[in-house]
Amino acid sequence: MSSVTPDQPRRPATGVGADDRPAGRPPGPRVPAPRAGEAPRNRAPLAVAAGVAATWAALTSYLPVALVLGLAQLSEDAGSVAGALRAGLGGWLLGHGVPLATDAGPVGLAPVALTVLAVWRLFRAGVHTSRAIGARGGRSSRQALTAAGAVGVGYALLGTLAAVLAGVGGPVVSPIRAGGTFAIFGALAALAGTARTTGVAGLLVGRVPAPVRDGVRTGLVAGLLLLGAGAGVAGLAIATGGGDAADMIGAYRTGVAGQAGITLVSLAYAPNATVWSASYLLGPGFAVGADTVVRTSEVSLGALPALPLLAGLPSGPVDGFGAALLAIPVLAGMAAGCLLARRLRRAAGQRTQLAWPALLAPAALAGPVAGLLLGVLAGASGGPLGGGRLAEIGPVPWQVAGTATAVVAAGALLGAAATRSLSKGRTPS
Repeated sequence: MSSVTPDQPRRPATGVGADDRPAGRPPGPRVPAPRAGEAPRNRAPLAVAAGVAATWAALTSYLPVALVLGLAQLSEDAGSVAGALRAGLGGWLLGHGVPLATDAGPVGLAPVALTVLAVWRLFRAGVHTSRAIGARGGRSSRQALTAAGAVGVGYALLGTLAAVLAGVGGPVVSPIRAGGTFAIFGALAALAGTARTTGVAGLLVGRVPAPVRDGVRTGLVAGLLLLGAGAGVAGLAIATGGGDAADMIGAYRTGVAGQAGITLVSLAYAPNATVWSASYLLGPGFAVGADTVVRTSEVSLGALPALPLLAGLPSGPVDGFGAALLAIPVLAGMAAGCLLARRLRRAAGQRTQLAWPALLAPAALAGPVAGLLLGVLAGASGGPLGGGRLAEIGPVPWQVAGTATAVVAAGALLGAAATRSLSKGRTPS
């Protein structure tokens, strides 16, 4: 009969039914592996996860629109709940870039605030779908694309249904156009969420060369600085013309609730005004109707619709101290370039002088990145508001993109070079 002394290690059992847990792990119930062809436990089917996530994203972005657009109708008993819901569907479709055909002409001026809300909700839909199917942290591009595509398909079905329902006694909307737009919109926005949740985004960013990453970051910083300056200028202009804006809101005579709804609609278009103001600072300006232009060197306006946001439009070209506004885009680029140089110097060491190629390459790349960002936003912020004179509203995207590219690139190069020249350190060998 054999015995085992206390200081003699016991060998693990082997064979069928042996415990193959790693050493040091406390004993516990063994979880059997899934059989061939059997889905892992606690994971939802892709169709169910994507359908629920897309539906929730649609509801959370649609209900605020229906509430805002229904205030005026319900306040004066001028409409019904069904009419308010249909109006909300039209506004919701418009926020995704789907034009509406009305008796006054096509309406395609999307409220960018609603667009941002829809993008955020779809981003979260991509995150939830990835987690539900067990793809979190898997770094699988196939799972990221599959989950995003499933969300896009579900969102396309909801957009098609919304177009059909909105067209019953309301504006004419093409279901095919709505379905296609919602499929692309939903898939791209959800892809950002699935890529982040699965870890694919970090994997791809790690493969990008460092100068490209620095240039993209600097361009985004410059673009955001320009948009911030545009928001400040637009807010100041509207505050200056606050009396006219209040008169426009009071002229609707829809009651307190209706005027609150009109104010909220104006706030939904506030990001549009921010992009237009940034385009104004850059130089190309924007249009508020056919054969009109609003830029720092020229202002040509005709009869304007009674919209509170338009109360802050300038009455003429800038002069005097107002000419200092022209320096804001260059200063934004210089600030981004300065931040780039300081960040690179911290990474290299405070006592090390940066090499010129490593600094100027990302600074030059910042221009096209900022130009692309502002050009896309310029295209999203404009569109027709009916036929005739109001068929052209907003900036011209390619003009904004080209000007922003040149101005930001020049400013970033100046700011980076000045920061490098003024800093003290030893030149790398």
